[in-house]
Amino acid sequence: IRRLEESVVNRIAAGEVIQRPSSAVKELVENSIDAGASTVSVAVKDGGLKLIQVSDDGHGIRFEDLPILCERHTTSKLSAYEDLQTIKSMGFRGEALASMTYVGHVTVTTITEGQLHGYRVSYRDGVMENDPKPCAAVKGTQVMVENLFYNMAARRKTLQNSNDDYPKIVDFISRFAVHHINVNFSCRKHGANRADVHSASRLDAIRNVYGVSVVRDLMEIEVSDENAVDGIFTMDGFISNANYVAKKTTMILFINDRLVDCTSLKRAIEFVYSAILPQASKPFIYMSINLPREHVDVNIHPTKKEVSLLNQEHIIETIKDAIEEKLMNSNTTRIFQTQTVNSSALAQANTQKEKGTDVSTATGAKSQKIPVSQMVRTDPLDPSGRLHTYWHGQSSNLEKKSDLVSVRNVVRSRRNPKDAGDLSSRHELLTEIDSNLHPGLLDIVKNCTYVGVADEVFALIQHNTRLYLVNVINVSKELMYQQALCRFGNFNAIQLSEPAPLRELLTMALKDDESMRDENDKEKLEIAEVNTEILKENAEMINEYFSIHIDQGGNLTRLPVVLDQYTPDMDRLPEFILTLGNDVTWDVEKECFRTAAAAIGNFYALHPPILPNPSGNGIQLYKKDVDQELLAEAEATWAQREWTIQHVLFPSMRLFLKPPKSMATDGTFVQVASLEKLYKIFERC
Repeated sequence: IRRLEESVVNRIAAGEVIQRPSSAVKELVENSIDAGASTVSVAVKDGGLKLIQVSDDGHGIRFEDLPILCERHTTSKLSAYEDLQTIKSMGFRGEALASMTYVGHVTVTTITEGQLHGYRVSYRDGVMENDPKPCAAVKGTQVMVENLFYNMAARRKTLQNSNDDYPKIVDFISRFAVHHINVNFSCRKHGANRADVHSASRLDAIRNVYGVSVVRDLMEIEVSDENAVDGIFTMDGFISNANYVAKKTTMILFINDRLVDCTSLKRAIEFVYSAILPQASKPFIYMSINLPREHVDVNIHPTKKEVSLLNQEHIIETIKDAIEEKLMNSNTTRIFQTQTVNSSALAQANTQKEKGTDVSTATGAKSQKIPVSQMVRTDPLDPSGRLHTYWHGQSSNLEKKSDLVSVRNVVRSRRNPKDAGDLSSRHELLTEIDSNLHPGLLDIVKNCTYVGVADEVFALIQHNTRLYLVNVINVSKELMYQQALCRFGNFNAIQLSEPAPLRELLTMALKDDESMRDENDKEKLEIAEVNTEILKENAEMINEYFSIHIDQGGNLTRLPVVLDQYTPDMDRLPEFILTLGNDVTWDVEKECFRTAAAAIGNFYALHPPILPNPSGNGIQLYKKDVDQELLAEAEATWAQREWTIQHVLFPSMRLFLKPPKSMATDGTFVQVASLEKLYKIFERC
């Protein structure tokens, strides 16, 4: 073990404190605020690598302090360790300026009140390069950092794109401008005439930095807790309402005027918003929390990015409940997008009107007014009729894209048939599907408008003036069964990332099978062995007809693509393999195809995920004791299922599904409302 030289120690420490140009700007701006500045100007060149210049009108630096200004652990902000318990300033360690001198060239120009002139001095490696020189200066301090990381080749390579850090610097200054409304901030690129950040009132600052649309959807919020046991804290700020839509969470958090991050608070707030905002939309939060200084530990992070709070869980829970209450009370202001008129139809009607021709008589039909109770206000081809449209506040192109992809794929498959499709048994099964078709349900399926998910099993659709509940599991199972027969011998394949041994999959399925609970492990292994051999014997056939590939070692390597843009739930793979081995009739061709397609249909159907729904009854299981990663996984899984139902299942259902007659009586399609009957009810009222 050797004792490192002091210069090496200092350079290592500097690399930790000044991680990138934005870190240097943060330290310098915080020093300006500590100095009581009312104006802070920042100029940056080449993303801060060539030049960072921070000027303020604070109280300046005394002449006698200049020799030790950039030495490590020299500070005016505390004198004893106990002072940390009540520290009010942003900085306290005395490391920032020293660190900058070890990785850059620092020049300080300063003047204190009452002096006739200021002083300029340059620093390198923590010491002055020469004596302070008298110079003309304006009130306050100007710090210039040039050639940052000139002696750290590896660090400069990671910052090769010099423009990368300027947006980070602007974002940081913007956050300070929003909070410190009594300080006039400006930030610009060196040589630019116009500043990218300039201060105003709090809402004006948010408007200038983040845009008018953000301010329009903000609500003011205040929280206070004067519980004598847990201590006192107050919080005020602005949060976005239910109309706000953004792809990324913007959270500006100040604790005792210190800009910090708090991951647990951010996650708790995002969880509240997840029940209010559309899928994949994130909130905007500005929050200022004030606590007794002795309740905040500021000395837990090298760059003071994080702090530790006394009674942190209680504070987060209180703020979370207040935001939830505020959002629930703001639902009355929800803005919904209106449907647009079909411009082509309107233009055609206007043209005929100008010619003096009645629109209805032009087609030979008698003109008559449709009763209000029978008017259909949605178009099955127009996504603006869907419930998700109103959640997002704008129509999405995903629906059209999904429909186009499905159309292209069916045209492609019809142009490229395979010989395997000529088997008579397969044709007989397709004929059975056609002969068992329910015409009324087919019309509903072809011309329905998707409304939204009702619960874990049912979705809502509208057809003409009627509203229906559709069993998603039954519909998807039948669709997958029919697609397995239609794509017979013509499947694309899903390649598994790693081969899955059949024996292990079957053993897993048998352990979860309730009917096999009485069997011992040895008998289960024997059953797994038998089914493995059956599948290996028929591997060539199921690979040729259904693209289920099993190698010679008894490993599953590929699965078929039954529906484009859709991958089945792999948690149900063991059950699927057990069904293939147990329930498929391998000896009779027609029954073999039927049972194999049925097994595929059941596996690919949109069953509810195994993890309980955190937005439904399963919320009770996701309390504080449960791992947050598990909660996040459950939310993502259920959100993906809902997206698949809207953008994959229903567009494919319109194109391919031939609903059997049994669906009219088994509860798959249930009418829940009729516009005509609703009008009669309201007429009585």
